[in-house]
Amino acid sequence: MDRSKLIAVARGDEAADTVLANASIVNVFTGEVESADVALAEGYIAGVGDYSGAATKRRIDLSGKFLAPAYTDAHIHLESTMLLPSEFARVVLPHGSTCTVSDPHEIANVMGLPGILLLISLTKDIPFDFYFTLSSCVPATHLETSGGNLSADDLEVLIDHERIVGLAEMMNFPGVYYRVPEVLKKLELAHEYGKPVDGHAPLVSGSDLNAYIAAGIYSDHECTQLDEAREKLSRGMWIFLREGSTEKNLADLLPLVNDATASRCCLVTDDRQPDELMELGHINYAVHKAVSLGMNPVTAIRLATINPAEYFCFRSRGAVAPGRIADLQVLENLEEGLLRPLAVYKNGELVAEEGSLVTELETHQVPVQSLQTVRLPCALTPDAFAVTDRGGPVRVIKVVPGQIVTEATGAELPTQNGMVLPDVSRDILKLAVVERYSGKAGRSIGFVQGFGIKTGAIASSVAHDSHNVISVGTSDEDIVAAVNRVAAMEGGLVAVKDRVVIADVPLSLAGLLSLEDAPAVAERLGELLRVVRDELGCELSNPFMTLSFLALPVIPHLKLTDRGLVDVGKFDFVSLFVNEDG
Repeated sequence: MDRSKLIAVARGDEAADTVLANASIVNVFTGEVESADVALAEGYIAGVGDYSGAATKRRIDLSGKFLAPAYTDAHIHLESTMLLPSEFARVVLPHGSTCTVSDPHEIANVMGLPGILLLISLTKDIPFDFYFTLSSCVPATHLETSGGNLSADDLEVLIDHERIVGLAEMMNFPGVYYRVPEVLKKLELAHEYGKPVDGHAPLVSGSDLNAYIAAGIYSDHECTQLDEAREKLSRGMWIFLREGSTEKNLADLLPLVNDATASRCCLVTDDRQPDELMELGHINYAVHKAVSLGMNPVTAIRLATINPAEYFCFRSRGAVAPGRIADLQVLENLEEGLLRPLAVYKNGELVAEEGSLVTELETHQVPVQSLQTVRLPCALTPDAFAVTDRGGPVRVIKVVPGQIVTEATGAELPTQNGMVLPDVSRDILKLAVVERYSGKAGRSIGFVQGFGIKTGAIASSVAHDSHNVISVGTSDEDIVAAVNRVAAMEGGLVAVKDRVVIADVPLSLAGLLSLEDAPAVAERLGELLRVVRDELGCELSNPFMTLSFLALPVIPHLKLTDRGLVDVGKFDFVSLFVNEDG
């Protein structure tokens, strides 16, 4: 930026590149709407005020339409969109988003540090600001097998990279308050370089929460209960109100936000799938929902603009004000349903209009090694998923609709020839996780209730956070057919009925991302979800997203990894059979 020119344009001494005239400006500092012109130069905002007589190369009359800063998503996993960064930008720019802060721990768990570097490289030369936090928990725990392992020494290689803005969510909360040396070393690394540390502490409270925050952890996006969020905010944490594809916490947490607390809250998506990105939008959907639930529109916009900018020390982002990057959106109105951007500007240039992209985006080639990450032996057989009866009830993971937390329950299940079977009549299905990295296909078997699948099976190579292959189904034959198809595709999502694949979505880049364009991915995903609902009888709105979190042993209460059944409260393995360890 030529700051001298910016100053000159601000004073009217030089011509602006663009003047956006007669705008109703959303002022995220005062909470008010003001009428003014906005002068742009060098991709920045030079001034806000009366520029009616100023020289300019281009004058655009907004005729009283609302001008707001573009959105920043303060916490997202790009990998969960299943899209290459260029395709993600293509979808969300028309929705008013121009910036994300991503934790790349999905691809890092698959490929290690090269995965993070690959994702950063795929964001180059795109009119969108992709920032990253360094993944703090790769693997997330010792309770699973991953393809990557990042120590504090590994992270130090990238900590001062211009695109790295913090340490990513510290999921190993027991490692923090039990003062595990390697965990503390990662925290100290972030503090040494002045980078904020994101938190991840579901249901952590009391003295454990004090200990967690005392480690210098600044935010939490895992609040599912209002009292939980209030306690964390009262102890100094920023609260990220999450509205993703599965994790829908905004409505429950909305009462947290008031005049006193609004400056410490952000809207985030965390995980958002491509069909919903295209149909419903990105952060704009959370803003719209907040307004529809009664939040002041300017406050809602503030939570997705200046607040994330302040949290990450983006001093030149997040507001319609002098010296700020000219990332802007023109809105028809601030009423519910009319928060749709009519135009979106990135660095002062029009990039989207009336819901359509009007600029070209760079595409990138991906390295071959990133397409060869699902390493299973020759096709598995149904015997690999049999469970020998050892007597008594078994532990069952119970799905909580709309959440990634689960409940733990137990059940007596039918047996045949000495093997424990699922009970479809009670919606208790078999769950399997297969290790994908060594070629040995180590696996564990459990049971889950809440999918509503009446026949067949589904499987996926997206299984947070280590992304082994996970499957749920009504029979071993269908489960093995689904797992083998995932392996044959080098990753993806699959539905099987009567041992025949009836729909799939290939995700060949690290088993996480598609190489197809966004409409193609969304169409395939839509068809997959349709057949899972209509032909398999699944009752969940997003079964693959729900399935992907059943292997995450840092989210209460009962989860299954490739190494066994995990009681998250104990942070240890428990037997599938209740009688064996009480």
